[in-house]
Amino acid sequence: MVAVAIQHAVLSFLADGPSYGYEIKTNFEKAVGPQWGGLNIGHVYQILERLSRDGLVTSRTVSQDVRPDRTVYKITAAGRRELDNWLAEPTTRTAGYRDDFILKVLAAGRRSEEQVHEVCRTQRDARMAELQTLRALRRQHKDEPLAALTIEAAILGVQADLKLVEIADANASRPLLAATPAERQAKPAEGRRVAGQ
Repeated sequence: MVAVAIQHAVLSFLADGPSYGYEIKTNFEKAVGPQWGGLNIGHVYQILERLSRDGLVTSRTVSQDVRPDRTVYKITAAGRRELDNWLAEPTTRTAGYRDDFILKVLAAGRRSEEQVHEVCRTQRDARMAELQTLRALRRQHKDEPLAALTIEAAILGVQADLKLVEIADANASRPLLAATPAERQAKPAEGRRVAGQ
């Protein structure tokens, strides 16, 4: 899913005019800011090759006097249609929700209530530190609209994580937090068998 989104972001840069891999990488990283993270140049060229293979871009080699030849890419009419179609679709997440924190709560809940509280404390401390860093980044990049938006999205994500930690911590005392209904029924039955022997 992420690769497809990056593919369309690359198309959006080419919609502004012909470009080459390193220029696309630099412009992307400058636009989205540090929170997104860098693009691997090898990945950028893989995307460009795929776009070329799919007829969404064309390429030509440009000779340079001092440096190696450069491959310049240009969006095609099909590429513009693909970009327009992508922009017209809503962004949806893949089915399901997976997060390591949920797995830690599951494992901790099978041990003890205190273990769940400890996992929640650790997670809360880490997310609060992350929030502080993000708020500092937001101040640094306030004049860069897309970078600021990316940082704001990260802040909202951390705030949602903190809310999840709060809910998990509040529910830590629920008996057999991670046990399924079948496991809850099996425990008393096992106890009765032992007592009757």
